[in-house]
Amino acid sequence: MPILSPASWVACAAVFGLLVGSFLNVVILRLPRRMEAQWRQEAQRCLDLAVDPELPPGIVLKPSHCPHCNHRLGVLDNIPVFSWLALRGRCRYCQARISVQYPLVELAAAVMAAASVACLGANLQGACGVALSLALLTLAVIDLRTQLLPDVITLPLLWGGLLLSLLPAGPSPAEAILGAAIGYLSLWSVYWLFKLLTGKEGMGHGDFKLLAALGAWMGPSALLPIILLSSLVGAVVGLGLIALRRHQQGIPMAFGPFLAAAGWLWLLCGSPLDHLYMQLLGP
Repeated sequence: MPILSPASWVACAAVFGLLVGSFLNVVILRLPRRMEAQWRQEAQRCLDLAVDPELPPGIVLKPSHCPHCNHRLGVLDNIPVFSWLALRGRCRYCQARISVQYPLVELAAAVMAAASVACLGANLQGACGVALSLALLTLAVIDLRTQLLPDVITLPLLWGGLLLSLLPAGPSPAEAILGAAIGYLSLWSVYWLFKLLTGKEGMGHGDFKLLAALGAWMGPSALLPIILLSSLVGAVVGLGLIALRRHQQGIPMAFGPFLAAAGWLWLLCGSPLDHLYMQLLGP
């Protein structure tokens, strides 16, 4: 049986990412709504109030449908990117506008999956890189939309990184455990220091868990570059948005997308960036 060329593996990864990206949109839209509805039900039970009888649709059970007219989408309506372009960003049935988020997430998933295989190889390490990339994309978009980093994604990602250390594709178990612990405690310490000094919460607990997961996947040596890179990009983006009057001072801004982007960049380019960094510090 012939072995695929590296370019063929990259193309296969892109197609896989494109297909999975359609499912990621479902997770991004449905998971936060269902979580918030479950929290509301729990609060109603604690307060002895009437409990809402229904929850929003789950991720898997209800087929894809238009969020405006609730019409079930056909096969031709669910082709990643191409359906959105063919329909000119509108629902086939009610002509309501469909968010550009759908094709953008699908394209991002394809690019990230292809880049993971191109940089890490068509092997176990590359497959793990694709899984981490798609999880980071999902978390980044959810946090950008809702300022939530769901435990149902961050915690399995953390445990996945720890289990990966048992295989040749990841860091050693000691490095994974140290990376997870240092990643969590570093942002946890910053959170409490900021809260003691200002009386305000500077970030959410989901950020601790996300950095812990990145530490488990890449080891403790990746944590400082990830924090520095995410903080730098976050500061630049924040100042830019304020200058363009797209964001008001004092309003919280999601930090998860910057952590996810920095972690993904270090996953693919950590060695060259580390080499460049050492060259800049050297004589």
